[in-house]
Amino acid sequence: MPITRWPISERPRERLLTGGPGGLTDAELLAILLRNGVKGKDAVSLARELLAKFGGLRGLLAQESKALKGEKGLGLAKN
Repeated sequence: MPITRWPISERPRERLLTGGPGGLTDAELLAILLRNGVKGKDAVSLARELLAKFGGLRGLLAQESKALKGEKGLGLAKN
């Protein structure tokens, strides 16, 4: 289900605005930056997959751009 159909109190962006970043998971914070998911996957699910694949935020941020461009949902234009 797309995040826009989630209850407002559960949406990461709204939670960030009302409670600050401390109450969000890394996946929720990353989802806000991603803005959208990909077909069949909301932004939070996509963020969780990316974090798992790269070993967390540090691992994700340590990747070279060519490694990230091949990931669905990342790159110059989302694929």
